[in-house]
Amino acid sequence: MDAAFAEYLDEFTRRDWETLDPDAVADPVRVAVVGLGWFAREWALPGIARSAYTEATVVTDVDAGAVEAVAAERDLTGVTPEELRSGAAADEYDAVYVATPNATHLEYVEAAAAQGKAVLCEKPLEVTPERARELVAACHDAGVPLMVGYRMQTDPAVRRLRDLLDAGVAGDVIHVHATMSQTMLGELGSDTDQWRLDPELSGGCAVMDLGVYPLNTTRFALREDPVRVSGRTRSEHEAFADVDEHASFRLEFPGDVDAFCTVSQNAQHASRLEVTGTDARLILDPAFYEREDRGFAVVRDGTRVDVDFEQVHQIEEEFAYFGHQLLAGEPFHADGEHALTDMRALDGVYESAETGRPVELGD
Repeated sequence: MDAAFAEYLDEFTRRDWETLDPDAVADPVRVAVVGLGWFAREWALPGIARSAYTEATVVTDVDAGAVEAVAAERDLTGVTPEELRSGAAADEYDAVYVATPNATHLEYVEAAAAQGKAVLCEKPLEVTPERARELVAACHDAGVPLMVGYRMQTDPAVRRLRDLLDAGVAGDVIHVHATMSQTMLGELGSDTDQWRLDPELSGGCAVMDLGVYPLNTTRFALREDPVRVSGRTRSEHEAFADVDEHASFRLEFPGDVDAFCTVSQNAQHASRLEVTGTDARLILDPAFYEREDRGFAVVRDGTRVDVDFEQVHQIEEEFAYFGHQLLAGEPFHADGEHALTDMRALDGVYESAETGRPVELGD
């Protein structure tokens, strides 16, 4: 490993966005958590608590039992969704984190915006580009900041990969390969009565739920947006009769760089991103799942270097960035306009899968 290469890997987990002293934060951003599914309970709430810049104060969900249990366990204020939307507890939070099924994001974001609260909304933004644009407009018109939950963008492994690409370590990027798969009905529970399998709530399954990860992470790493997409989807099992079980898609980026992505909700667990250039390959494997350590490797001139680094709590990093930027008065990178590009691309994958033709992505 030469000195120039090592320079970009020193202090691997550094927060290159951080300008405030986390130890000096007296009043962290108070967050209302909307939606208490497994991800919010097991990852988001612990991440908020671990971050020096945020604290959870209010929780809500359509499941009153979940609200009561989580509020009691964490000493938080529990409210009904109607109370949250009406602003009944608005003086107890500064920001709203929306982690509900995709088709319900808009109503909660609109309520938060009307209350003048900053918003962190999970991705994808909504079920259609049209509803996503309404969501972004609601925050814009109310003058409230909107961040979208692309946790990969604050993961140090992804940021270091982008640093190396910026430094030219890979040379000219030729193509990207990415894959993300899981046995959804095993890893997330065997119950088929879940929102991801309802197209009205999810907007789709494999592409919407998993495809957004390789799509957005590739955009972030390359600092480019796709100009054309093509895709194919298929479903083999009854549980996935109304949504896409498996999908593959191609993203065409400026400079004739192609990203080839495969995702599945019913295949062996896998998570990998590989960027191949004229001089080196940069590999994240595992890459996308919050519940497993990331692996980082560089292959150059026949030599593979696996970087050993201290793993971070991926959701802590996301909420630390969210709270830090609010307290510092700085904008978010993954804002609503950024997320709308993903919505157009995801919609284009489905359109291409239906028509069999590539889809051009306009502004």
